[in-house]
Amino acid sequence: MAQWTSAIGSAQLARLLTSQQPRPAGPGTRRPPAYRALADGVRLLVLEGRVPVAARLPAERELAQALSVSRTTVAAAYEALRGEGFLESRRGAGSWTAVPAGNPLPARGLEPLPPEALGSMIDLGTAALPAPEPWLTRAVQGALEELPPYAHTHGDYPAGLPALRTMIAERYTAHGIPTMPEQIMVTTGAMGAIDAICHLFAGRGERVAVESPSYANILQLMREAGLRLVPVAMADGLDGWDLDRWRQVLRDAAPRLAYVVADFHNPTGALADEAQRRSLVDAARSAGTVLVVDETMTELRLDAGREMPRRVCAFDPAGSTVITVGSASKAFWAGMRIGWVRAAPDVIRSLVAARAYADLGTPVLEQLAVNWLLSTGGWEAAVQLRRDQARENRDALVAAVRRALPSWEFDVPDGGLTLWVKAGGLSGSRLAEVGERVGVRVPSGPRFGVDGAFEGYVRLPFTVSGALAEEAALRLATAARLVREGRGAGGEVPRTLIA
Repeated sequence: MAQWTSAIGSAQLARLLTSQQPRPAGPGTRRPPAYRALADGVRLLVLEGRVPVAARLPAERELAQALSVSRTTVAAAYEALRGEGFLESRRGAGSWTAVPAGNPLPARGLEPLPPEALGSMIDLGTAALPAPEPWLTRAVQGALEELPPYAHTHGDYPAGLPALRTMIAERYTAHGIPTMPEQIMVTTGAMGAIDAICHLFAGRGERVAVESPSYANILQLMREAGLRLVPVAMADGLDGWDLDRWRQVLRDAAPRLAYVVADFHNPTGALADEAQRRSLVDAARSAGTVLVVDETMTELRLDAGREMPRRVCAFDPAGSTVITVGSASKAFWAGMRIGWVRAAPDVIRSLVAARAYADLGTPVLEQLAVNWLLSTGGWEAAVQLRRDQARENRDALVAAVRRALPSWEFDVPDGGLTLWVKAGGLSGSRLAEVGERVGVRVPSGPRFGVDGAFEGYVRLPFTVSGALAEEAALRLATAARLVREGRGAGGEVPRTLIA
């Protein structure tokens, strides 16, 4: 019986491989043989999770044709991978990817490190900060006081607690966007909200337009739902959304959905201005595309001089084009898995009806905690703490990276939690691989793109400050040097380089 559970075609694997930047040749070093470069490329794709474990690889002849190399080169690469434990084969069943015994399975998203690993590893993989105390404790205590009446019910509220739906609706209304509680559904985080929207609006094989780059976990969610991602390139730096490209893609591809992060975009930090928002809504309406707007970063304006534009849904007063997703996870705490959807009442009813076959509802206690924060002023106080901490972290990280890695290029955003960095001509995938072994975990650019785009980038979150930011930058500089010298790939990094 075959041991593979999925398959990757020769054309797709070739695109992923050719997107990788070649390993820079250090002084006096030679480029590796073609078979070795191919084996290293496949190994990197497996380690990053961009080619899953137990995926059947193309036959040697097929991949050789797709890459325009000899079959002997592919055969030698496969043999090298088998010898290293990254490939298994069986006569008649083909070859499939694996990981050597003792290696952790690669993550396909950006999961945080387990707490026991934090002592030796600086985790720049997840854009999440510790809870803004004392507000988490106060919110939970307030929720416990409000819990008894709900404890006498069945506890299932597929649309969310009425009190919280009302509170969220009132906050939109206060922003000049009239909203009824019937337009709100509370979800288990923003991921739960977007998953529900995708299942309602887009079946397997449907097109979804996405920013390029975009939030890695959402891209992976959509891939696993069987959706066809249509990337729309972002403009350079913090300029954000190229509306001519968006109009062309929406007109030509006619995607069922489009997903955008208009407020302090993840990963670039760009903020869409009002003209961009209006034009994006108009283009989606003309194309008959539902525009899903992720507002999880909306509250994280870090510089006081930055005036926030109106919400995207303000440009869709009829409510026929825009679906808005919000969350407490970035602005408050990632452990508070409360999100919400704002949409037309008929869309909310459909989402609620479909939820009976998913998770039934969101935990009552956490909903009560968020409602306590929103109704007491605790939310504003907690978010201000979050902004202050993220601003301090951003400034420390920016200064540290500029000192340790002066060739790396980036624009400093006015808000959000991430820095999008062009890594001085180095491969982001190789930096991520070597970085793990010198004690710093950083996600590579291709995680945020489609088909291997952004190989020359990494994303750095505003999660460390002070001496830890300095140490993170120094470890990244060590990783960059090893990659530049062609050292550390596929083997042990000398311990003297980790101290």
